[in-house]
Amino acid sequence: MDERPIGIFDSGFGGLTVVRALLDLLPDERLVYLGDTGRYPYGPRPAEEVRQFSVELTSALVERHDVKMVVVACNTAASVALEELRARFRVPVLGVIEPGLRAAIQATRNARVGVIGTVGTIASGSYQKMAEVIRAPVNLHCAACPGFVEFVERGELDSDQVHVLAERLLAPLCDRGVDTLLLGCTHYPYLARTIGDVMGREVVLVSSAEETAFDVRAVLVATGLGRPPGDPPLHRFYSSGDVGHFAAMGGRLLGSEIEVAEPLVC
Repeated sequence: MDERPIGIFDSGFGGLTVVRALLDLLPDERLVYLGDTGRYPYGPRPAEEVRQFSVELTSALVERHDVKMVVVACNTAASVALEELRARFRVPVLGVIEPGLRAAIQATRNARVGVIGTVGTIASGSYQKMAEVIRAPVNLHCAACPGFVEFVERGELDSDQVHVLAERLLAPLCDRGVDTLLLGCTHYPYLARTIGDVMGREVVLVSSAEETAFDVRAVLVATGLGRPPGDPPLHRFYSSGDVGHFAAMGGRLLGSEIEVAEPLVC
């Protein structure tokens, strides 16, 4: 048994969807979350810059917080930095791309799966590469959705503006006849109502959060790193931006688990 916390990082609030899934599935585990809100969004940034940020955040989790595992709860970061992080650090490092793709494969009925993500994630081809690795029996249709992350970070989850943007960006996927849409950015589940309205009721929306939590549990069981039941775990949340805004917005998105946020110095 291992009392050390699980570390999670994201460019902002999106990774809180993974935190929610971990809290529900693994209530005895301690969590440390780093939200790099001072440098979001990652999607339009060059891949090398995102890799640098990912190394910095993982170093902070491993060296300052002594985490036993790192979850890269950012699709853009996972798409360009996951293998480097696994090579550099001696703790298990998990991403959100493979779990999300597995869930989409299980959900589709016509083998036409849409994937939406940031410009960086889609440009990396990470989902297509992963589909080849696992020999996924589906046709992937990918589309970048610039602007979605910014709406979530501002708390504009169901405005008319985001609905108009969604109609424009998702139209090609509607035309392709996909029956399953993988939300390839951890921010996007917060826009699920708008996305679902645009895609239609017959299209299943898939988030990687729950499947990622199952992967975390599997690693804890396989390695014996789980925390034993006992006192309620203490969770800590950090932001590289405005900590007051992070606590308020994070509380709205996640719940009472976020009472305060601490400053993150990268």
